[in-house]
Order: sequence, then structure tokens, then C-alpha cells
Amino acid sequence: MSDEVAPQPRQGWPGLLDRVIGPGASRGEWVLNVVPALIAALLAPLYAWVVDVHWHALLYVVAGLLALDMVGGVVTNATASGRRWYHRPGLGWGAQLGFVGMHLLHLLLVSWLFLSWDPFWVVAAGGWLLFAAVAILGAAAPLRRPLAMLAYVIALLLALFVLPQPEGLEWFLPLFYLKLLVSHLSGA
Repeated sequence: MSDEVAPQPRQGWPGLLDRVIGPGASRGEWVLNVVPALIAALLAPLYAWVVDVHWHALLYVVAGLLALDMVGGVVTNATASGRRWYHRPGLGWGAQLGFVGMHLLHLLLVSWLFLSWDPFWVVAAGGWLLFAAVAILGAAAPLRRPLAMLAYVIALLLALFVLPQPEGLEWFLPLFYLKLLVSHLSGA
């Protein structure tokens, strides 16, 4: 949890964006949040098309949205405005674990759409995410960042050498864990 107080989100559409990127984001933070995420949203389906995965058109759209969320989330959670917002006073351990847990839906979606439903993949990937999240959140503040990095190293090995990778989405689990374990939880 951050000791810095986040500004209140603005009204209307700008306020909705504030709740994603963090209120009070600087122009530089906006550019860093939006541009790479949009590029990723374009490159992910292009990559899948180049490697010739033969997806239905909807799967290319889903891949683009996942890339947008993963890359945008890695950057957003690393910015000062994102940290102030997502780790503001009043959002304790439960809120942080809830944010991570909500991302289990991503694993269900990827397994269902891209792995023809692989329950082992969901349980293994999700189980490591939750175990690591509880360990990071339960650690003393000075140990959270190094523990998050260690958890990410293990997650990367799991993603690269243990779990099957959906063809065309080989980038997904590494970015998924980077977003949640390192970028988000190391700031808790």
C-alpha cells in the first residue's frame, strides 16, 4: 500500500480512464501507457497471422485485447500514478489479492479459446499465481520486490518449460506474470 494519496478520478469518460491508468497521470505516463499497449494490440494478431495459426477472426481480436491488457498493465502498474491509485490507502491485502484473482479469468479464457480447454494448465498457472501473490503480500515490505522477482523467475520457467504454450500466444504467460507479480505486487 502506498503512503501517497492518489488524486480523485475526474468526472465522466476521463474518470473512467483515470481508474485504469491512475488519476493525475503525467503526459509522459499517458504516452507510456497507451502507445506500447496499442502497438502490442496490433502486433499480437499480426504475429499470430505470420506464424500461420489459422485462427477464427474473433481469436485474433481476443489476442489483440489480451496483448493490450498485458502490455498496458505492465506499464500502468509501474508508473507513479498507477502505483498511487492501485495501492492507495484503504486498499489492503484483500484488494490486492482480489485484483490478482480477477485475472484468473484471463487464464480460463486462454485455456478455453486457445488450448481447447486444458484444466491442468489453468490450475498450474493459476495456482502458481495465487501462491506467489500470497507469499509476496505476506512478506515484509523490503522483501516484496525481490520476492516478486524470484516468483517471476519461477513463473517464467514454468511458462517456458512445463506448461504448453498456445501457438501464437507464446508471449502471454510471461507478460501475464510480469504484470501481476512484478509490476503490480512488488508495489504493494
